[in-house]
Amino acid sequence: MRPTTQSAPPLRVLVVDDEGLIRSGLTMILGSAGDIDVVASCEGGRALAAVRDHRPDVVLLDIRMPDVDGLTLLRRIRRLPEPPEVAMLTTFDTDEYLGEALALGAGGFLLKDTDPDRLIRSVRALATGAGCLSSSVVRRLRDGGPAGAEEPTPSAHAVRRLTGREREVLTHIGHGRSNVEIAARMFFSVATAKDDVSAVLTKLGVANRVQAAVIAERAGLLAPVEVPCPPADRREGAG
Repeated sequence: MRPTTQSAPPLRVLVVDDEGLIRSGLTMILGSAGDIDVVASCEGGRALAAVRDHRPDVVLLDIRMPDVDGLTLLRRIRRLPEPPEVAMLTTFDTDEYLGEALALGAGGFLLKDTDPDRLIRSVRALATGAGCLSSSVVRRLRDGGPAGAEEPTPSAHAVRRLTGREREVLTHIGHGRSNVEIAARMFFSVATAKDDVSAVLTKLGVANRVQAAVIAERAGLLAPVEVPCPPADRREGAG
């Protein structure tokens, strides 16, 4: 996770997609933001080497590619020392691989037709570790759970074990809020917010905030169903 300060250098982004037109379009959009630098773009076969060579803060990774699939690359990237945040790129919010990518530690999911301004905000949010899910993707992940199950899901049991304060923290995570925003809303320090977020992730048994956000939605803590990509301020500290 990338620390942020007022004098932070531009966010370093790697774009991985098998279509040159998609790579060029994303590079152009992100390059229009003064605080984002697309350090490289490539096809899947060159992705792992590009991550090692350029050490990006955020990787935008196509979930379906002919030479090597995005899930395999995601798994390999997440095993690297100090791996970057990874958002999966997909054409459809009904992609059957979304759930598996979430389980492997994807920090976000972006449709390839995402509005340019939202794309830029999403990359900034991803760099803080806040994650990013569009509401349509959250619905897909929610609906992918056991249909009509009479017994509570494991995630529901986990939420019940949280304290009242931890449930409030989980709700803020579900709304895509950074540690600074959580601290401000709950009237304690950023360090305390970071500790509380870590405790919530540990109790839920999840790897990142996006997985926690889906659990928050499934548990009915969010209304309406939405995990927005926040207008993240890179001057904020987050974890």
